[in-house]
This record gives sequence, C-alpha cells and structure tokens, in this order.
Amino acid sequence: MRTRYIVTYDICDPKRLARVFRIMRGFGDHLQYSVFRCDLSDAEKIQMIEALTNQINSREDQVLIINIGPPDGRGGGCVETLGVASPPPVKNVVII
Repeated sequence: MRTRYIVTYDICDPKRLARVFRIMRGFGDHLQYSVFRCDLSDAEKIQMIEALTNQINSREDQVLIINIGPPDGRGGGCVETLGVASPPPVKNVVII
C-alpha cells in the first residue's frame, strides 16, 4: 500500500540543496521550490530517508515529511491549491 507524503526541506548549503533536490526528483512530484508530493511504499520511504540522511547536515538542515494518507483516500484530496494548480501525479520512478 502506498501513502502520500508532502516532503519539504530547508537546506543551508547550495551544493547539498542541489543534491537533495536530485534525490527528491526520484521519489516524487516537484510542486514548489523545496516541496514534493510523494506516493511511497514503506520500503521507498525508508530508501528516501536513508538517501536524504546521507546528504543533509543534521545540525544545519531540516527535512519535514508529512503523512497525508493513502493517495486514493484522504491523501488524494486534502491539499488545496489557490492560483496555479499543482501538477498531476506522475508514476514514481525511484532513482538513487
């Protein structure tokens, strides 16, 4: 079963920021600057956390992972957009 997550991050170093962005593109849909929508299995979530943990500086950077539920349930409709609509989900391809 997949779960939808909103992942957002604040990375202090530009090189780490670029690496984190590349990692996140492999796990979800880029919504805004440092915000991604990710539909992940439990194993994919663990892979994502491991990949991010290996790149961030835990004393300077922050990554928030927000569980919003199953994509076909609450998670599919609990985020509202004002202005330009969020892009539709793309089938996940995990690239590490």
